[in-house]
Amino acid sequence: MNSWLLRGLGMASVHVVTRVVLGLAVTQWPLHGSSLRWISLAFVVLVALLWGGLDGIRDARTAVDEESGADLTMMWLKAAAVAGVLAGAVSWLIGVVTGIALGDNTLFFELTSGAAFTILLVFLPAMLAVTVGRFLVRREARKSGATAAPAAAGAAYASEQDYDVVEAAEENYEASEWASEHGTGQGYYETDQGYYETDQAGGQQAEDQTSGGGRHYVDDAPTEVFEAIKPENGK
Repeated sequence: MNSWLLRGLGMASVHVVTRVVLGLAVTQWPLHGSSLRWISLAFVVLVALLWGGLDGIRDARTAVDEESGADLTMMWLKAAAVAGVLAGAVSWLIGVVTGIALGDNTLFFELTSGAAFTILLVFLPAMLAVTVGRFLVRREARKSGATAAPAAAGAAYASEQDYDVVEAAEENYEASEWASEHGTGQGYYETDQGYYETDQAGGQQAEDQTSGGGRHYVDDAPTEVFEAIKPENGK
């Protein structure tokens, strides 16, 4: 069954049942006829609002973007037309057969003016609810996207910091291993980039940029030999 036909039959049923209950209630409490009519009108509008709102929420959640949503306007316009004509005809028939006070309207009035009023009573609330439902879902999606971007950026920054910490810890561990094998005193590491000095705890202290291949532990730091100064005139 088409979705617009299902909604049209559903709203027609709601309208007919409401009119029948209203006719019985007015017969029982004739002094409250005006209040009962307003309550019946509010009930029909509420059903259209709820049904249209659910359609708007469901369509906004399943659509890829705002342009790819379903054409709910035409769907609810067809449904309202079916509900207006069918509810008018059925209500007139029930009033003629059962004698329930559903109004002394003719069949022509029910299929024209009465049907037009029912169409507006179904279509306008449903489309208002569709718009509100779509707006709420899309606003929540935009909020979720806005909060997800800073969280992803913070996670990436934290991962970079964790990598730096792990890398520094590995270098300190290697330095402590070399120091423990060659004594706990001060020593130097020779690498491709130069000599790295370590203290008794094995930590890296200073760097002397020189050339060399490979990395191995050097007991003494590279030193520079100075030529002795000879005193002038034998002094």
